[in-house]
Formats: sequence, C-alpha cells, structure tokens
Amino acid sequence: MSDSPKIIDGKATAKAVLEQCRVEVAELTTQGLRPGLAVVLVGSDPASQVYVGSKTRTCEDLGIYSEKIELPTETTQDELLEVVRSLNENPAIHGILVQSPPPPHIDEDAVVRAIDPAKDVDGFHPENVAKLALEDPSGFIPCTPNGCMELLKTAGIETSGKEAVVIGRSMIVGKPMALLLMGREGNATVTIAHSRTRDLATVCQRADIIIAAIGKPDFVTADFVKNGAVIIDVGINRIPDSSKKSGFRLTGDVDFQSVSKKCSAITPVPGGVGPMTIAMLMKNTIKAARQIGNV
Repeated sequence: MSDSPKIIDGKATAKAVLEQCRVEVAELTTQGLRPGLAVVLVGSDPASQVYVGSKTRTCEDLGIYSEKIELPTETTQDELLEVVRSLNENPAIHGILVQSPPPPHIDEDAVVRAIDPAKDVDGFHPENVAKLALEDPSGFIPCTPNGCMELLKTAGIETSGKEAVVIGRSMIVGKPMALLLMGREGNATVTIAHSRTRDLATVCQRADIIIAAIGKPDFVTADFVKNGAVIIDVGINRIPDSSKKSGFRLTGDVDFQSVSKKCSAITPVPGGVGPMTIAMLMKNTIKAARQIGNV
C-alpha cells in the first residue's frame, strides 16, 4: 500500500456543512423562524468549557440564537431538571444539549430522558434511539456517528456491501454508528468489537472500514489493518509531550504513523471527526426548528 493514503479532511467537510446551515438559517429567519439552541454546562470541567464555547460561537456565526447556561458544580439533580423543563417550554429554543459528562452526583440518564425528544438534538433520548433503529427520518441522529457517515459519503467511500468493524459500543458513538452503517444508507455488514472481543486484531483485519471509538490512544496499530482499508478515528486523547508548549499533544485511537502506511484513506486527529460533531449539531438544531415550526 502507498505511504500516502487519502486524508479525509473533516475541517473542509464541516465547513461545507456549516455553509449550507448558514443558508438555511437565513431562509428560516426571513420566514420568522430563527433556530435556537440552549447548551447547559454543570460544573467547571475545562474540556467541557472549551466544547461549550465552540458550540455557542458556531451558533453566533451562523445566526442561530443561542443560550449558554452555566450552573455551579453543586447544582442538584432537581435544579438541573427544572432548567431542562423550562427550556422544553421555551418557544425560542428548538434544541437542548446538556454537556457531558456532568458531575458524579447527577444522573445523566434521567437528564437525557427529561429533554423533550423534539428538542433532543444530541439524539440520546430513548425515543430518538428507537427512531434511529427504525430508520424514522423524523428522529435525531447522534452527531458524531452522523458526522462519520458524512465524511465517508463526501470522501466517496462506498459502504454498501463492505465489511465494517466498529470498535466501541457506547450509546454516543459505537451503537448508533453500527445502526447507521447497517441501515438503508450504509448497507454494510457490521461487526461491533469491544473490550471483551477475543483476538481483536484478527477481527479487524477482515474489515474494509474500521471505526475506532474506544478512547485509548494509538490503540489500533498496523497489525489490525488490512491493506487498503478505510480508517475513521473518532478518538481524541491528550497525552503528555514535553516538546509542546501546552505540555501535551492530541492523538486518536489509531496509531496514525503505522496505520497510514497500509490504509487507503484515514481521518487525522485533530481535524478529522471532531469538526463534524459540531457541524452535525447545527444541522440537527435547524432540523428541530423546522419540525417544531412546521416549516
């Protein structure tokens, strides 16, 4: 295999998605419907603060109305649920996102279930999970796996009839990713691998497409990958690096250096899947506004 695989550019793809979002927001606003997104952050986790800031800035750039609600770490479950209830009833808000992870004393599942499914732009409410499984287009698809599908599509990578291995079984990425790949849009044959999978490298070696989403830096190495495979690296991990001013560097779940010598296409970290997550969140928010406003 060539030492120069196709680099799947998440920044460029996200930019194109956001430009389309900008056009749609302008059209809806002229019709008297301005999409609105509320992002709720409990506590002061630095990474979460960065993500929330990025989401609200993107909203402002596109003309989406945004509310950033920052709550102290000691906020109780009942207080948070009351905030969610008020946002459910707020006609200016079409999408609600409670930044994950919340502090340990918060029951995240209960918070997700409290969000109006029509405003659940993260796609984690049980009703939207069911709609994804049923391939009901009125539901909301979780942003990261939806972004992965968009990257495959825009990169011209055929999934129909291909063998895909998804490493990771979370509700955020792994399970919805598998549903998308095996659904009518993907038409792939899908294996979900996880921490209990025996001989994971051998399982991955038969894959035409590998989606790595396990949160372990550089876990997928060249011996997992057959020549010509396509690699989508969902992971984003901080590892110490004294040569960097920040003291760390970002790496994915895939050892880019070794794997890129065998694969035909690969997403970089950063600049691959990451930008797509926010882009698809904006797309979901616009969809929610259209459905709630019957436009």
